[in-house]
Amino acid sequence: MEIPLLEYFSDPVLRAPTLGSILMCLSASLIGVLVYLKKESLIGEAISHAAYPGVILGGLFFALFYHGTSENPLFPLFVMTGAFLTGSIGIAVLNFLTQKLKVKSDAALCFVLSSFFGVGVFLASQMQFTHTLLYKQVQVYLWGQAATMVQAHIWIYLSLFLIILLPIAIFYKELKAILFDRTWSLSFGLPVKAIDRLLMVLIILSLVTGIRSVGVVLITAMLIQPAVAARQFTDNLSRMFMLAAFFGAISAFFGNVLALEFSYRLDLSFPTGPMIVIVSSVLALMALLFAPKRGIVPRRYRQVKYQLRAFVENTLKTMWRLKGESPIPLKELATYYSHSPKTLRGVLAYLSYAGWAKKASSNSWQLTREGALRAQKIIRFHRLWEVYLVEWVGSPAERVHKSAEEIEHVITKEMEEELQELLNHPKLDPHKQPIPPSEEDML
Repeated sequence: MEIPLLEYFSDPVLRAPTLGSILMCLSASLIGVLVYLKKESLIGEAISHAAYPGVILGGLFFALFYHGTSENPLFPLFVMTGAFLTGSIGIAVLNFLTQKLKVKSDAALCFVLSSFFGVGVFLASQMQFTHTLLYKQVQVYLWGQAATMVQAHIWIYLSLFLIILLPIAIFYKELKAILFDRTWSLSFGLPVKAIDRLLMVLIILSLVTGIRSVGVVLITAMLIQPAVAARQFTDNLSRMFMLAAFFGAISAFFGNVLALEFSYRLDLSFPTGPMIVIVSSVLALMALLFAPKRGIVPRRYRQVKYQLRAFVENTLKTMWRLKGESPIPLKELATYYSHSPKTLRGVLAYLSYAGWAKKASSNSWQLTREGALRAQKIIRFHRLWEVYLVEWVGSPAERVHKSAEEIEHVITKEMEEELQELLNHPKLDPHKQPIPPSEEDML
């Protein structure tokens, strides 16, 4: 069965789960950016688990006043109010443990998470005997059941999204200052504590309302994973908000699509909430692996590329220092490297392909004119940087060689010109060795 993607926004059955999930994930993603940048990612886990006993208590209080089933529109209100209250109590206990009793934050988080969730499980075990039907409905909030959302949930999550978006937009500058320099914000007179309290209320609100979609156990994933993915692509806060919202919305939409498609194609039950989390996890993992600047794979590629370039250029330098443009025996050249002979032959083959070296005989190689110029250029960069470190940084001359060995491979033509002007065109390095002339001077 194939359903056109636009049907998820127009079909009467599919529209509510799709739009409700997207709005919920948008709200969680925006709050998640702030939580992630504050380095309080586990706070969401503690709050969501602390909300579970409130879910059960909300259901029990509903049963005291109403004898109907959970179809009553007031049932979600009772449940979410209870979740909000116990989530707030959980935060109060957490602050008391860390601020008053000086308990370490990780231990306090574990205490709140486990103890509140334990109380919730205890209450749920009693509820399944006293209010069996309500117990089954309350369990929806433990694991989530996005597929059963109705039109009313769209308006609930739209209201939540606006409630979260407006304070972020209004206090954007203050939030930015607090996130990146809390001490300065306090000294400047910004209402740091008031904004912290507002942020905590928004975190609790987003988690409490989000548990209807993905559940108590998984809601923290939607708080953090879009922010993690967004962080890999930008250093700008506003762009991070937009990217996190994008990743959250994409996770929600394709979570709904894949849950339905897999269920029909494989004849198995694929819950929407966990599928949303899986999609979000895959997006975060792909961002961590392949983001252009921060991704593991591109960074590793740049590292390997730099290492190969350094090896090639160091070979050029060594050949020029030993023999200039005269032939050099392969055995003599090999004594300067710890790499295998095969690796050295591979580098020499590359130098030959690039036109920087050629084979003089069966056992010797020599630099071409272009190779000699390239070698002198690298040595020039090396010695200019040594002069800079000694004259401008104040480093001892005997300690600048290693730094120059690393930086010589990444100095650009523009940097070379700036160094020359800054250092007044030096002729000798700190070790009294001549600095090779520039290409223009040699021509």
